[in-house]
Amino acid sequence: MSRFPSPCSLDVVGIGNAIVDVLVQTDDAFLTQHGLQKGGMALIDEQQAETLYTASGPGLETSGGSVANTIVGIAQLGGRAGFIGRVRDDQLGGIFNHDIRGVGARFDTPAATSGATTARCLIYVTPDAERTMCTFLGASTQLEPEDLDLSMVRDTKVLYLEGYLWDSPAAKRAFIAAAEACREAGGQVALSLSDGFCVDRHRASFLELVNGHIDVLFANEVEIKALYETDDFETALEKVGGCCSVIAITCGGEGSVVLSGQLRWKIGIFGLGDLVDTTGAGDLYAGGFLHGYTQGESLERCGQLGALCAGQIVTQLGARSQVSLRDLAAAHLN
Repeated sequence: MSRFPSPCSLDVVGIGNAIVDVLVQTDDAFLTQHGLQKGGMALIDEQQAETLYTASGPGLETSGGSVANTIVGIAQLGGRAGFIGRVRDDQLGGIFNHDIRGVGARFDTPAATSGATTARCLIYVTPDAERTMCTFLGASTQLEPEDLDLSMVRDTKVLYLEGYLWDSPAAKRAFIAAAEACREAGGQVALSLSDGFCVDRHRASFLELVNGHIDVLFANEVEIKALYETDDFETALEKVGGCCSVIAITCGGEGSVVLSGQLRWKIGIFGLGDLVDTTGAGDLYAGGFLHGYTQGESLERCGQLGALCAGQIVTQLGARSQVSLRDLAAAHLN
C-alpha cells in the first residue's frame, strides 16, 4: 500500500527561513579579531551583518537555510521539490531566487518590497573544519500566512517545516496554516527540531506538535535529549518512540537511528573523504531520507540515502553537492 493515497505533482515542499549562505574559509585570528565564539551560532543585527560581510574575504554565496538546503538536496536527487520562504527585492534576494530555481526547485514566493533586507548567514570555516555562524534573519522572519501558496502545499506528498519558524509569531501562523492544509489534502507533515536552543525556547509547543501532529520527525542527538530534558539518549528514544510514524535521529560520527513503532534501524556513516565542512550535514541527511521516503523506499534504505548525502556534503565546502547525488546513490546503494 502506498504511503500517499492520492497522486501529487510535488514530492516535498519545504517552508523555512530563506537565507543566503556566505561561506568563507578563514583562520582563528579572524574569529578572535571580531569577537566570534568558535563553533557557535550567533544572531546578529543588520549593521553587524554588513560590518562582517565587508571584513570577510571572498566567499561562496548560495541559497541557504536549513529547509532550503534539504529541498535542494531532494531536487539534486531527482525529486520534485518546492520551497516557500520570504526574501527582499535586493541583491541577496536575487541570489537566493536564482540559485534555488537553478537546481530545479520550485520557488514562487513574491519578494517583499519593503521591510528588512534578505537574511544571510556568514559561515566561517577554519582549517579544522569547524564552522562558526553569524546569522541575520532579516526578511525571512516576516513570512506571513498570506505569503503561502496553498496550492503547492495541497499538492505535495510531504510538507517539511523547520523549528526555527517558531521564533516568529507570523511565521508560526503560516506554519500551522500550511500544515493543516497539507493534512486535509492527504499529505504528511515532517518537522526538523532545528537546534537544541530552539528546542529549549519552544519545548512545550514542540512536544504538542510531536504528539500527534507530525508524521516524520528529524532531530539530532542533542535536540532529542533537549526535547525530553534528559542526558540519556536511550531514555529520549523511548519517550519519542510511537509519537510520530517515523523518527530519524542523527548522531554525528556515530551514524543515525531510525524508529517506526517498535522497529529500530541503526544506520552507519559513509566515509567518502576527509572532513572539510559540516555545514548542511543534517539538512542533506533529511533530503536523502525524504527523497527515499516519497519514492516508497524502505525506512532502512531512506536512512542509508540520508547518510550517504550527509557523508558527501562534509567532504566539501558548503551545502551544495559538487558531485551528482543521483550518481552517488546509484554507485553506493544499488
